[in-house]
Amino acid sequence: MMMKKTLKLLLLAACAASAPMSGNAQSPAVDGKEFTLEQLMPGGREFYRFYPETMRGLQWMGQDYIYFEGNTLVFNRPGAKPTEAKKLTAADLDALIPEGCKFQSIDVFPAFKTLDAAKGQVVFFTQGGVIGFDMLRKEVTAIFDTAGETATADFSPAGDYVAYVKDHNLYVARAGRPNEGMPRAKAVTTDGTETLVYGEAVHQREFGIEKGTFWSPRGSYLAFYRMDQSMVTPTPILDFQPHQAVAKPVYYPMAGTPSHHVTVGIYHAATGRTIYLQTGEPQEKYLTNLSWSPDEKTLYIAEVNRAQNECQVKAYDVATGRYLRTLFTEKHERYVEPQHPLVFLPRNDDQFVWLSRRDGWNHLYLYDTSGRLIRQLTKGEWEVTNFAGFNPKGTELFFESTEASPLERHFYRISIKGGKTTDLTPESGMHRTMLSPDASSILDIFQSPTVPRRTTVAQIGRKPEVLLEAKNPDVGYAMPEIRVGTITAADGKTPLYYKLTMPLHFDPAKKYPVIIYVYGGPHAQLVTKTWHSSVGGWDIYMAQKGYAVLTVDSRGSANRGAAFEDVIHRQVGKVEMADQMCGVDFLKSQSWVDADRIGVHGWSYGGFLTTNLMLTHNDVFKVGVAGGPVIDWNRYEIMYGERYFDTPEENPDGYDAANLSKRAGDLKGRLMLIHGAVDPVVVWQHSLIFLEACVKARTYPDYYVYPSHEHNVIGPDRVHLYETITRYFTDHL
Repeated sequence: MMMKKTLKLLLLAACAASAPMSGNAQSPAVDGKEFTLEQLMPGGREFYRFYPETMRGLQWMGQDYIYFEGNTLVFNRPGAKPTEAKKLTAADLDALIPEGCKFQSIDVFPAFKTLDAAKGQVVFFTQGGVIGFDMLRKEVTAIFDTAGETATADFSPAGDYVAYVKDHNLYVARAGRPNEGMPRAKAVTTDGTETLVYGEAVHQREFGIEKGTFWSPRGSYLAFYRMDQSMVTPTPILDFQPHQAVAKPVYYPMAGTPSHHVTVGIYHAATGRTIYLQTGEPQEKYLTNLSWSPDEKTLYIAEVNRAQNECQVKAYDVATGRYLRTLFTEKHERYVEPQHPLVFLPRNDDQFVWLSRRDGWNHLYLYDTSGRLIRQLTKGEWEVTNFAGFNPKGTELFFESTEASPLERHFYRISIKGGKTTDLTPESGMHRTMLSPDASSILDIFQSPTVPRRTTVAQIGRKPEVLLEAKNPDVGYAMPEIRVGTITAADGKTPLYYKLTMPLHFDPAKKYPVIIYVYGGPHAQLVTKTWHSSVGGWDIYMAQKGYAVLTVDSRGSANRGAAFEDVIHRQVGKVEMADQMCGVDFLKSQSWVDADRIGVHGWSYGGFLTTNLMLTHNDVFKVGVAGGPVIDWNRYEIMYGERYFDTPEENPDGYDAANLSKRAGDLKGRLMLIHGAVDPVVVWQHSLIFLEACVKARTYPDYYVYPSHEHNVIGPDRVHLYETITRYFTDHL
């Protein structure tokens, strides 16, 4: 007990030594109407009236950029006049579609999926089937009969095949031609069940995995995942809608328990033959970031061991499934986390780019297929956040990064031979860029704390042309002051960025309650130089009601390098809370803060930290709202949980310290937990075991359940959620 008190005092001393450094503040517009939650929250009836205007559907198609203008698709080129734009209406499109595949309505231009932007290949989803269409020549190229299974549809690069999953089995359908019959789909697998799944994303969608099928460059082969989860204990999810409720199992491997076994199949489109890669033992490992060689002869896989401290990039023979060689191995004492497949250079089948944190920062490396490192392409104490592509000759590459600032994203060019990066979007703020297929031009969607949204197009090296300058959607409404700056972390040296939304009509002579909104975990960054400095609608709503809202990106969060993130390893919750308490000390140093009225709110990882803060610092936080909280990391999935904790057997003390149900008796303030009853990410069991522990400990949290929602309450019900949260703070803080 004395050690805990001493540690707490040391952490507070470290925080107190940090001098808050004020950053840019956005001037308030205190006069005007006040917002409603229907206007501020995604899913609200009027939300899009107050969302900065955007160019719907903006993307490249050949040398043109395209976007929707009402019910019309507009095609134009960089440097061309608006009068030179070409247009395609929904009625024009419908007239080109065969009779059996007409659109249900031509009042709205139908959604489409781009297959090959350079060649203008897209597919439309209609009532009668899926239509392949050439946007450049304005003609139908293919018709698919997918029996309505479009949710998992994965089209070959040439658009002549589609793969999809139905009843856990994988099917491939060949395209028919207009005015011809449509070939029947072929079942690639026939033994799929709930425990034997084909063609779907695996490993709980970790390691950048978002799908389960991967066409080769020319569409000759289809690689797919096969996941056997018969060894995983099912977790029941209750479907309460039928007259008699039904339990639906989710195969959710929890930390320290057996994991599913994954293999990779290769389907040959011409012969219908399937082989499986000989990935060998152990079967409990992660097969991630599948990459095809340009000649379609080799499949590369980044294989991660279950301990997640070693990644081996391996090559397999497509014809036989035989293991060929290991190109290279990356190890780390804490964890590795490959997120991106190999990307081969144009006109060079023997060299590829690999994205890695091997030097502590996410950077690009050039390798050859023997596994020889040719050179590190980018270097510095900043992170590459997106690889955008090459120029046609493969002599330059393009990427987004945090080189300018952790709060910003800029678009850069660098020579493959190495050298300095060139910033192609130098204006301070957040740039979301799209490189044209021929790498001659970029579309840039820009935001900053004072720019709602500006969309430009530019030929590289020339002055950008403004396509859209969004108006300030807040005109006529009262806006609070937003302050951005840094405080020092509990280690006494690391700067942490914060955003602070001040109470509307702020009077420095008054005392105000403050709510800390927290996430604090990996893969998330809440403070950036976007519109309103990334302040959310609920922060603004609470400011109207006389609250200040503070968010601090503590150590453990994203885009600040490996050491900044992996400091949480084996002690999840400890460092993040210490940094959040530095935020509390910063607040207490402000004369206008009512130190007796501090609240905290967060969701998922933030729900875990909210609950933890309420228990650990029960003399500081008066009110908390924890959504979808992880309560016991023993009951969280292995890919994420074991990465940051190791296994329960290896790190029993770490798991025990983060098991919040064991500290239910420490609850003093008002805490409300909220959970989606069909949550497959943080299963409902988490908050239920905490409630049970509180009953035994004679403590009294409040509770709210959203019966039909999963991990996040989305859609129109999100307004209800934040009205519920607002009422709780209004009643108790």
